[in-house]
Formats: sequence, structure tokens, C-alpha cells
Amino acid sequence: MTLALLAPGLGVLSCSRSPADASRATASAATPSATAPGTVRHGDHNPHHGGLVMMKGDDLHYEIVLDPAGRAHRVYFSDAVREDLPAAVASDVRLAIHRPNQPDEIIAMQIDDAGESWIGSGRTVESPRTTTVRVAFSIAKEPYWIDLPFAQPSGR
Repeated sequence: MTLALLAPGLGVLSCSRSPADASRATASAATPSATAPGTVRHGDHNPHHGGLVMMKGDDLHYEIVLDPAGRAHRVYFSDAVREDLPAAVASDVRLAIHRPNQPDEIIAMQIDDAGESWIGSGRTVESPRTTTVRVAFSIAKEPYWIDLPFAQPSGR
């Protein structure tokens, strides 16, 4: 069973625009990524894969799905309106799982067979509430990372 990363209070980091601001920005956008009528940029921060949705910049969402059993950690990418992007949009995807009083576990991720996500496996996370994860990747050769809590969705 895959369990998602849950970070109470981090939703405010996902998007700083109100729906009205996002609608105005979409209406004024004259780029190929302009949205279809009725679609709001940044209007959907719901997880599509059971994980935690975050943003890098104004046009890239990423969803982190962590597995406490360590068998299948995944990272998915989507655009400003949450349309799926191929995994190859990113490079150098890796996780660093930090458990208290232990060396960090570095997990180099690989693109899955369908080309939809980055996937990697590691050791079991015995104490998700006291464990953190650094998610790192590069987009257009620009490195990015963020540290997040690693916890079960039920908060147990």
C-alpha cells in the first residue's frame, strides 16, 4: 500500500494566488500554455496520485508520493493547470531520507517504464513522523530542492 506524504500547513506554499488572481492571469496569458475556457491556472492542487502537491515557480507542479515500506517512492510532474507532463521534463531526481540519528539514505530515482513518473526504492521508514525527506531535481538544468516531513496521511 502506498501512503502519501502529508505536511500540515504546507498547503499555503503550493500557490500564493487567489482563484480570482489566477483567472485574471490566465485570461491575460498569450502563451502556448494558456488554458482552456473554464480551466484556472493553479486552481487544482488536489493530489492526482495520492501524494502531496507542491510548486516550483509559477508553471510547474510536482506531486511526491512516498511509501513508508520503501518499495515505491514516486515523483510526478504537471503544468500550471495540472496537465500531466512526461517524467523526462526533469532530470537528476533524487530523494534524501533523513531519519533521526542515522545517515541520510540517498535514493536515485529512475523514469518508470511508462515515462510518467520517477520511481525509486529504499529502506522501510519505521517512524514517518520523525523522518524528513529532501526532494531534489533539475528543470532546464536549474537545480531545485525542498525539505519536507515524511508522514502517513492519517497522521499516525
